[in-house]
Amino acid sequence: MKRVLKAVLGIALTLVVAACGNRTVQQVSDDEVKAEVAEIMEHKIEPLYAKGFSVKYMDEGVRLVDIQDPEKENANTYHFALVPHGIKPADLPTGYDVIETPVNHVICMTTLQISNFLAINAYDKLAGMTSARHLFDEELNNRLESGKIAKIGIEGNFDNEVILSVNPDVIFISPFKRGGYDALTDTGIPLVPHLGYKELTPLGQAEWVKFIGMFIGFEKEANEKFEAIAKRYNELKQLTAQVKERPTILSGEMRGGNWYAVGGQSFLAQLFRDAGADYFLKDDPNSGGMNLDYETVYSQASDCKYWRIMNSFDGQYSYDALKDADNRYADFRAFKERGVIYCNMKEKPYYETMPMQPEVLLEDFVHVFHPNLLPADYQPTYYSLLN
Repeated sequence: MKRVLKAVLGIALTLVVAACGNRTVQQVSDDEVKAEVAEIMEHKIEPLYAKGFSVKYMDEGVRLVDIQDPEKENANTYHFALVPHGIKPADLPTGYDVIETPVNHVICMTTLQISNFLAINAYDKLAGMTSARHLFDEELNNRLESGKIAKIGIEGNFDNEVILSVNPDVIFISPFKRGGYDALTDTGIPLVPHLGYKELTPLGQAEWVKFIGMFIGFEKEANEKFEAIAKRYNELKQLTAQVKERPTILSGEMRGGNWYAVGGQSFLAQLFRDAGADYFLKDDPNSGGMNLDYETVYSQASDCKYWRIMNSFDGQYSYDALKDADNRYADFRAFKERGVIYCNMKEKPYYETMPMQPEVLLEDFVHVFHPNLLPADYQPTYYSLLN
């Protein structure tokens, strides 16, 4: 019986995939092809901060895109050849999967990926996304409610029937997360790794908007958006470059008996450095997260001036609420001197917009660490001192 069901499913997938392939074939004139190639070559994508992807340009607007884990050397590399519709390239290197661009229907697996689309107003390209709660973007919510964007399930439990029904040209995946992507391979839809979440610098993460721009034909918009982000970020970084006093900061809370913290080479540690502060684990060589016991954290961070906390809290978060979670927190200097910097994800669209607003995130921290460097009436967006 299982063999019969598997065979039936295989035939159904084949038929639907064939239908998908027929729809994505676009008839384009020679003039349209020339215009598209000219646009691609005029707005070339050149990653400056991102380490997870690189681009090489060939004739006729063909782009060879290599994707690799930015945290690891000699990691697996994924290869894609982005080819404008109507172009039949010769002499493509072996090992490159061809994707005709621009693609029109995309499925995203994470809010970080979605943030790239929101930043360049590319809602129309989004055909599906994983189930997500607490989305703040009004347009995105309207499209989900109306069915213009489909919910495809969650990682490890995707609904292939829904995925096939939206007929995506590509699916952007996060291959080093929980995954469950093996179940998608039978669909025949290209699975393209998006590794922005692995970048170790705020600008490196934001620069993945250029990566998305190549696929959807928004290179100009992506370049312009990122240029403005990097300009402001580097202006703020320059403001703190010569500060005489660099306050110390710890991060995180106890969870299940452990204190989760990221290493000294992480995204967060880099952000604190650029904001003119010293992370309590700044000399740690790791980039990923680690579980520490309370005593280890207290021995290294009890005298930190500031304490960064981000969580989802019902109601008004306070120092009393923090102490109620663990009364030992009251022993930290940052608690005693009211130096907790807080972001409530139930009130702030952190994961939805922050990846494309590193300059705003940086400004929030500069405002706390060195308030004299910013206008007195600055209003924080994500993080502010807890009252």
